[in-house]
Amino acid sequence: MNITELQKAIIDLKKEKDICILAHSYQTREITEIADFTGDSFQLSVKASEVKNKTVIMCGVRFMAETVKLLSPEKTVYLANPIAGCPMAEQMDKEMISAVKEQYPDYTVVAYINTTTDLKTVCDVCVTSSSAVKIVKKIDNKNILFIPDCNLGSYVAKQVPEKNIMLLQGGCPIHARVTAKEADEAISLHPNAEVLVHPECVPAVTAKADFVGSTSAIMDYAKKSEKKEFIIGTEISIATHLAYECPDKKFYTISKNLICPNMKATTLVDVYNTMTGNGGEEIVLDEETMTKARVCIDKMIELG
Repeated sequence: MNITELQKAIIDLKKEKDICILAHSYQTREITEIADFTGDSFQLSVKASEVKNKTVIMCGVRFMAETVKLLSPEKTVYLANPIAGCPMAEQMDKEMISAVKEQYPDYTVVAYINTTTDLKTVCDVCVTSSSAVKIVKKIDNKNILFIPDCNLGSYVAKQVPEKNIMLLQGGCPIHARVTAKEADEAISLHPNAEVLVHPECVPAVTAKADFVGSTSAIMDYAKKSEKKEFIIGTEISIATHLAYECPDKKFYTISKNLICPNMKATTLVDVYNTMTGNGGEEIVLDEETMTKARVCIDKMIELG
């Protein structure tokens, strides 16, 4: 089968088997084209909880599929490619953060959504990149331990100077590898372009941005802006998607190194094989873990 034939087969199977397909924005174009919903990880989890489909396939990484399961425990949730993980989500574990909590008992532990379900069980509040500033402002405690991304945490700390935010060394290795020099080179090459950067980038890079925001916020900004040229400081697939959606505008990547191998691990064939029972992995979480992990997510929904 070629790509078009495979896409048609997947669309037919979706209807036949009543399956909802979710694709994170960093997935390839051929996958986002067959998805029911495309967006940021938590957005997708909420969408999954709202649809009537009893089976959901996540085209993304493991923590995203786990979040879908947390919000829809009654549904059958599959990760299309079982090897698709997230280095940031796997950097810190429950034991490590429990030890830090013992050392700093008066700190509220704020976990970025990009964490494992197991780690979420010992955290107080969850946040997304788009809701982090708003939620941290609302927390009734001056002392905050923000995990795992120190770059996003640093960005939040600048926006909420009234809080005492403690950071640990962690974050997205893909976003963190972008250098200020690369940003300067991109700006020099495209002097008329606005610079749109994800807060997972290092502070020296976000400082050069005209706009700092989540993946969805970057896409919305570019679509609504009257400007015609943009330098995109997040995973390179976003520049590709925007080029398709806004053919009258130009999009440049801030760095050729902004490629996430875990996001690129999932293929159309993986999706097809998951639907036919020849691939994918069902996400199974025990009830106690789900109950404990839901606490920080419910707090996020309450504050957000």
